[in-house]
Amino acid sequence: MNEGIILLVEDNPDDVDLTLRAMRKNKILNEVVVTRDGTEALDYLFARGTYAGRNVNDLPAVVLLDLRRPKIDGLEVLQELRADPRTKLCPTVILTSSREEQDLIRGYSLGANSYIRKPVDFDQFTEAVRQIGLYWLLLNESLPRKKIG
Repeated sequence: MNEGIILLVEDNPDDVDLTLRAMRKNKILNEVVVTRDGTEALDYLFARGTYAGRNVNDLPAVVLLDLRRPKIDGLEVLQELRADPRTKLCPTVILTSSREEQDLIRGYSLGANSYIRKPVDFDQFTEAVRQIGLYWLLLNESLPRKKIG
C-alpha cells in the first residue's frame, strides 16, 4: 500500500515507534507525517507555522489521532478539523488508549470516522494497524484529490 500521506498525531515516542514498526511490518509504505501535539497537527492541516507553504488542499489519506495531546487535545483537533470546509471530510481515525466512554461518544459526535482503542499487545496492535491500513488506504473510496468545500 502506498498512496497518500498518513498524518499520525501522537506525542509518545514509544507509540510513534510502535506504530511505524507495525506499518513497516504490514508493508504500509505511505509517507507518514508525525506531529507531536495538537497545535502542530493543526499547523500541518492548515499549512501554518512550520508547514506554511504546504498545499492545504492536499489532505492526508487518513489522520490517526490520539486523544491525550499536549497543548490542544485530540478532540479539539477533531473539532477544528470538522469546522473548516477544507478539512471537514478528511478521514479521521481516533487511535487512543482512552477507555473513557465520554471520549468515544464525543469523538463520534465531533465527526470521527472511526474510534479504535490501542491494543497493549504488540501483535494485536500490529494487526489493528494492518486492518486500518487495509480499510482506509486500500478498500475505502477516497475523496478526489482536489479542493473540497
